[in-house]
Amino acid sequence: MKIAVFVSGRGSNLQAILDYRHIVKAIDVKIIVSDKLDCLAFEIAKEHSIKVLSVGKKESCISYDKLSDIFDEIGIELIVLAGFLKLIPIEFVKKYENRIINIHPALLPSFGGKGMYGMYVHNAVFQSTAKISGVTIHFIDPDYDSGKIIAQESVDISNVKSPEEIAERVLNVEHKILPYVVGKFVEGKVKIMNNRVVIFD
Repeated sequence: MKIAVFVSGRGSNLQAILDYRHIVKAIDVKIIVSDKLDCLAFEIAKEHSIKVLSVGKKESCISYDKLSDIFDEIGIELIVLAGFLKLIPIEFVKKYENRIINIHPALLPSFGGKGMYGMYVHNAVFQSTAKISGVTIHFIDPDYDSGKIIAQESVDISNVKSPEEIAERVLNVEHKILPYVVGKFVEGKVKIMNNRVVIFD
């Protein structure tokens, strides 16, 4: 399956997907897309000889319309947002309906929505005094963090002393659950049934 991965940061989840290819060999990451021109994750892409592009309104970036044309040429089948911090245009989301997935560092629908990403999420979870956090993989729809939930895994944070501790525990789970879900898509084992997402063994 030909995959595009969107990133904004250092790309640790991208690396986890690439490392997972030895288990599901049909994972084929064809292109890395960022909202930045100097994204740290581009270094990972170079190591693996993967094409990189920057998308957005900056002069040196390409538009989403052009990106869509490139995806059509390549034959991209799945788009994975692995720490991508920008809202994707509605037209692009609609074109790739049920083919764009995102990873969120909390248990949606709690601690989601506009402005809730990265340490903002972990700070909010810590201040809430919640004892459990976790990871959510979900489909993208036109709103922030409101698409159908594909998979979730909880993380015990009952004894943490800082938001940074939450972030570390959650990231460890992200690196396991995201590649697993991508692998299930590649194997054709993710289905929508009765308005719920089911992952088959």
